[in-house]
Amino acid sequence: MRTLVIILIGLAVVAAAMWLAKPAKRPQVAWVFAGVWLLASLLNLRTGLLHGHTLGEELPIHLLLFGIPALAGWWLARKTRRR
Repeated sequence: MRTLVIILIGLAVVAAAMWLAKPAKRPQVAWVFAGVWLLASLLNLRTGLLHGHTLGEELPIHLLLFGIPALAGWWLARKTRRR
């Protein structure tokens, strides 16, 4: 359940960022979001490791936690930019 909540938070943040950004700036916003979201994901990974989970347990989950919102940001940036 926690994984789903974090993914939904990431999707909401990236959607809000894209909505607030001008179409020409959306690719840059996607990159900034990906960097910030990666940092948040790494901090979350660190927390899991400090609580006794192994890297093998945490890594697949964190790939989803980072990847789904980051890919959504990339897709939104490409889909909504003006040509």
